[in-house]
Amino acid sequence: MYGVIPVIPDHPDAHMAVLFMHNEGYSTMCGHAVIALARYAIDKGLVNPVGPECQVNIRCPCGLIKAYVEISTGRVHFESVSAFVFSRQKLMATVDSGPIEVDISYGGAFYAIVAANQFGLDVRNSKTSNLVNAANQVFNAIKSQITITHPDYTDLGYLYGTILTDGNDTYSNQATANICVFANSQVDRSPTGSGVTARIAIQHRNGEIALDQERHFESVTGAYFSAKAIMETTCGSHKAVIVEVSGLTHYTGTSVFTYEDGDTIGAGFLLS
Repeated sequence: MYGVIPVIPDHPDAHMAVLFMHNEGYSTMCGHAVIALARYAIDKGLVNPVGPECQVNIRCPCGLIKAYVEISTGRVHFESVSAFVFSRQKLMATVDSGPIEVDISYGGAFYAIVAANQFGLDVRNSKTSNLVNAANQVFNAIKSQITITHPDYTDLGYLYGTILTDGNDTYSNQATANICVFANSQVDRSPTGSGVTARIAIQHRNGEIALDQERHFESVTGAYFSAKAIMETTCGSHKAVIVEVSGLTHYTGTSVFTYEDGDTIGAGFLLS
């Protein structure tokens, strides 16, 4: 499960602001949540739909995200914060698999990005538990060996998750698959919006894609995003890009929670 908590925006251009929640705490950015929130904002009247495509500005912990909802289809795309490569082709010593080549990239959160075949694994066909174990090895290695910093905001300077890929980084019409492992071994159902952003930043920096060349990304669940770098920029001393990520969102249900006077369990509890 993944959730958001609406909060009061502190940015004058924001229509709404949110904190992203998962099983370990919170995250600085979530692309699939932004896609869902943008449609929700239109459907619930938080933003009045104007024209065939309506802009929804969402204040996230990583910054202001501009999302655009196609009114007729419900399809959403958003523009990322400045995405950049922090470290390229770094050899990391892992516990069980020896030295592994890792890229570290920022797309609203920092990710370690690794080709799964370095572990003898295939993103589409290997057991999820084996992929998670490999991702955790990378995560633990980086946490113990590298200090990650963001040039503008100190509270963004930490490794959020690990993305194992199929290694298909050169521009192609074929979808490239990946799995994102984060927050105490949680697996993302989507291709990971901020992770896709981070992958696009790497591909552009390596000269594997040009501006406006769209890539398609597939998760282990079969969910798809498309993404492309739309503008070059900088973030501190880093060369950076703004990435556009696109996807579909669907409602699955509505829950109502009720608290009655005198219900001590309903007020919440902690087990140590």
